[in-house]
Amino acid sequence: MKTAPVKWAQRKDSLYITIGLPDVKDHKIGVTEKSVSFSGTSNGVPYSANLEFLEDVDPQSEGSVWNVLPSSVQMKLMKKDRDKEEFWPRLLKDKVLEKNTVTVDWDRYVDDDEGGDEDFDMNSMGTGQGFGGGGMPGMGGAGSPEGMDIQKMLAQMQAGGGMPDGMPDMGTEDDADSDDDEDLPDLEETA
Repeated sequence: MKTAPVKWAQRKDSLYITIGLPDVKDHKIGVTEKSVSFSGTSNGVPYSANLEFLEDVDPQSEGSVWNVLPSSVQMKLMKKDRDKEEFWPRLLKDKVLEKNTVTVDWDRYVDDDEGGDEDFDMNSMGTGQGFGGGGMPGMGGAGSPEGMDIQKMLAQMQAGGGMPDGMPDMGTEDDADSDDDEDLPDLEETA
């Protein structure tokens, strides 16, 4: 059985754990205050992960949820001691196991100095399955970039409007300084 790839990120009150396996079948997920155990198959290959946390989590909390998605298994687990100001220095009790099996989820990473009060963007988790029978109350797009509408920007660029206001215009090939390539020899074609 192979070890499942695990990524993690945290906020002051919660952890976000992703098991990066697509199309998980026959999954078993167990969560206690001290650990998460996972087993399942992906593309016919059996995987497992047994994670003993550095500190306790609260799997019965309304905010603790998990969901098996087409591309991964995602979990949001509330920390047991939510009043504690410090971020966990690592996820697992065993430093060596963590170094070999767990990576930081840089897409969800927030430095504790930069404001770890913002919740994880849970929109990708769908309806979720709560450990304590709860759903996913209050899950908004807190982690989504402010003021950035990619579709609008692409439509404006395709319509020939260039970059939106505030974005640098990189110019076109016609705008290039043609003096720069006068000293270069012509390319020879080879057969």
